[in-house]
Amino acid sequence: MKRFFSIGRFEEAAFRLRVPILGALMALTAAMAFFALQLRMDAGFEKQMPTSHEYIQTFNQYRDDVLGANRLNVVLKARKGGIWTREGLTRLNELTQAVMFLPNINRLGVQSLWTPNTYINEITEEGFRADPVIPGTVTPERLDAATLEQVRQSAVNGGFVGTLVSKGQDSAMVIAEIAEFDAQGRKVDYVAYNARLEKDIRAKFENADFEVQIIGFAKQIGDVADGAAGVVYFCLVALLLTALAVYWYCRSLPFTLLPVACSLVSLVWQFGTLRLLGYGLDPLAVLVPFLVFAIGVSHGVQQINYIVRGIAAGMSCERASKASFRGLLVPGVLALLTAFVSFATLVMIPIPMVKELAITASIGVAYKIVTNLVMLPLAASLLKVGQGYARDAMLSQQRRARWLRPLSRAARPKTAAGIAAATLALFAWSAWYSSDRLVGTLQPGAPELRADSRYNLDAKSIADNYATGLDWLTVVLEVPPSSCERVAFGRYHDGFDTAMRNVPGVMSVSSFAGQVKIYNEGYNEGNPRMYSVPLDAANYAALGVEVGRVRGFVSKDCGMLATNLYLTDHKAETINRVIAAARAYRDGHPLQGMKVRLAAGNAGVLAAVNDEVEHSELPMMLYVYGAIVLLVLAVYRDLRAVVACCLPLTVATFIGYAFMKQLQIGLTVATLPVMVLAVGIGVDYAFYIYSRLQMHLAMGEGIETALEKSIQEIGIATIFTAITLAIGVATWSFSALKFQADMGKLLAFMFIVNLVMAMTALPAFAVLLERLFPRRGPVKLSAALQH
Repeated sequence: MKRFFSIGRFEEAAFRLRVPILGALMALTAAMAFFALQLRMDAGFEKQMPTSHEYIQTFNQYRDDVLGANRLNVVLKARKGGIWTREGLTRLNELTQAVMFLPNINRLGVQSLWTPNTYINEITEEGFRADPVIPGTVTPERLDAATLEQVRQSAVNGGFVGTLVSKGQDSAMVIAEIAEFDAQGRKVDYVAYNARLEKDIRAKFENADFEVQIIGFAKQIGDVADGAAGVVYFCLVALLLTALAVYWYCRSLPFTLLPVACSLVSLVWQFGTLRLLGYGLDPLAVLVPFLVFAIGVSHGVQQINYIVRGIAAGMSCERASKASFRGLLVPGVLALLTAFVSFATLVMIPIPMVKELAITASIGVAYKIVTNLVMLPLAASLLKVGQGYARDAMLSQQRRARWLRPLSRAARPKTAAGIAAATLALFAWSAWYSSDRLVGTLQPGAPELRADSRYNLDAKSIADNYATGLDWLTVVLEVPPSSCERVAFGRYHDGFDTAMRNVPGVMSVSSFAGQVKIYNEGYNEGNPRMYSVPLDAANYAALGVEVGRVRGFVSKDCGMLATNLYLTDHKAETINRVIAAARAYRDGHPLQGMKVRLAAGNAGVLAAVNDEVEHSELPMMLYVYGAIVLLVLAVYRDLRAVVACCLPLTVATFIGYAFMKQLQIGLTVATLPVMVLAVGIGVDYAFYIYSRLQMHLAMGEGIETALEKSIQEIGIATIFTAITLAIGVATWSFSALKFQADMGKLLAFMFIVNLVMAMTALPAFAVLLERLFPRRGPVKLSAALQH
C-alpha cells in the first residue's frame, strides 16, 4: 500500500502545484531552445568505423601504407570527343591544382596525369627508365599536337587507361585522400566541404564542353546532409496531417494542440541536450528525433482519448485530466521505459555513430515521460469545456464504439482460436521467409540516395568507364620485418592474387606481386615470359624497391604486402563473397611466417560495419525482449500477460523483416533504429490495452466482457494513432533521400502491423490463455495499477 499512497501523493502534489510546474517546464523549454538552435549537422567518416573490429584494426595499423578509405575521385569528362585536346588537358591541370589545395587533402598523395607520381616504366637504349606521363618540362601552354600524342601514348603504354583515363579516353580522373582531422586537430565539416566541392570544383570546371563528376565519402555524406534538410519539410507535413487528424478526433483546438505541443517540447529538450553534451546530428541519424516524436504523439493521443472519454462521462476537465494521469501513468511509463531500453541497447553496437544515435533516441524517449505523461494532463486540467462539448463528445464516443464491435469478436473463444492459429502460421512463414535476410546495402551506389541522384549517376558513369571501380577491399599479407628478399612470400602473394581474380564481384586486382611481375617483364625487354615473380632473391629485392616508390603496395620494411581487390559494387552480397573467398584461401594455404589479414579499403570498412550489425542484432533483440518480459512481470505479475503482450510483438517484428526482404531493404545502421522503434510502438499498444483489461477483470467481469470493453475504450485511440502516424510517415516516400523514403514505407507498414497484432492477436491469446490456464481467484491489481 505504500506504493499506492506514494503515487497518490505524487498526483495530489503535481496537480496542486501545476501552475508553477508548468511555468518551470516552459522556462526550461526556452533555455533548451537557445541551445537547440545551435545544433548542427555532424558527419564523420571515422565515427562510422567499429574501432574494435578486426578489419578496422588492420586498417588503422597500416593506414599510412595502404590506400586510404576516405578517397575523393573527381573526373573531368569531355562532352564531345576525347580528353586528348589542349583544352582538355589544360582544364585537367587546373582541376588537379584545385583539388590539391582543398582543405585536409594530402597534397603528395594526389594523383592525376599531371602529378609526378604518375609515371611510365620504359625500356630505352639507355636502360630501364621511370618517367612521368607528363614530363615536368611540359606546361599547358606547350601542349601542341606532338606533345598531346606523346602524352596519350605514355598513358596508354603505362597502363593508365581504365585507371586515370577512361576506357573510351573521353575523361580523366584526379584521385585524392581526405584526412578526417587537420594539423590543428579540427574535424572536417563535411556539409561545408560538400558546398566547397560544388562551388570550387564542379561550378568552376564544368561548362558546355566538359562535365565534372565527383564521388567519395565527403561528397556522398554532403549530398545526404543536403537532402536531410528536406526531412524537416516532410516532418512538418506529417505534423500537419497529425494535427488535422487529432482535431477530427476530438473536435477541439486546445486538445489538438496539446499532444503536438508536448511532443515538440520534448524535441526541443532533446536537441538542446545534444548540444550541451557536445554532440551534433549525424545526417544518417536525422530521422531518429522525428521517430521519437512519433512515439510522443502516440502517447499524447492516448491521453487525449482518456480525457475526452472522461468529459463525455460527465467529468470536469480537471477531473478527467486527473483520471487520465492516474490511468495512464503506469502503462505509459512502462511503454516508454521499454522504448528507452530498446534504443539504449543500440549502444551494444561498437560503432561511434550508432552509439550517438542510441544516446539521441534514449534522451528523447526519457523526456517523453515528463512531457506526455505529466506535462500534458497538467496543462489539460487548466482547460475549460462547456456542456455542449461534453454532450457532443459522448455522442461521438457512442458512434465510434459501434465501429469496434466487429473487432471485439476476437474475444470469443472460437474466433480467438482461429486468430491465434493464423498468427502462429504467419509467424512461422515470416520467420522462414526472412531467415536469409541480408545485412548491409543491397543496391549499388550510395544507398542513401536515389538511383537518379547526381551522385549515383556520377558513380555509375565512373564505374562503367574505369576498370578500378569505386569500391576496393585491401587484404594485407603480414610478414616479418626485413623480408625484402623472401621470394616465398612474393610467390604466395601471386597465388593469392590469382585465386581472388577469379572470384565473382572482383573487377580487377592490383598488388605488390602484380607490380613486381610488371617490373620484371620491363627489365627483361618486355618479354611476356618474364611476367612472373622472380626466383632470384636479389632481383626480387631490387624490384621491391621500385614498387615501394608507389604507395599502397608494400611497407618500407617489407613487413606488409598488400592486395587491392577492386569490386564491381559494395553490395553486401559482393563484399561477403569476396571476404569468404579470402578467408577460404587463407585457411587452405597456410604459410609459415605469413599472416593474411582482413581488411582495409572502403569495402573493408563496410564489411566491418555489416559484421558488427549482424552480430549485435540477436543479442540486442534478446535484451529488448528480456527487458519487456521483466517489466510486464513486474507490473502484471502474470506469465499470461507476458505471452499475450510479447508474442504478437514478436510476430510483428518478423513480419517487418519479411517486408524488408521483399522491398530489398538491408539491415543497416539506418534501418535498425526503425525496427527498434517498431518494438516500442507495438509495446505501447499492448500495454494500454492489457492495463484496461486488468482493471475490468479486477472488477469481477469475465474475460470476454473485459476484453470487449477494453477494446472499445482504448481501441479507437490505438487505431486512430496508428493510421495517423502511418499516413504521416508515408509522405516520406516522396523524399529525395532513398533511405528516408524506405524508412517511411517501413515505418508505415510497421505501425499498421503492430496495430493489427494488438487489436486481434493480443485479445485472442489473452482469451485462450485464460481458458487454458484459468485463474484460481479474482484478479488483484498490483499496487502500481491501482488508482
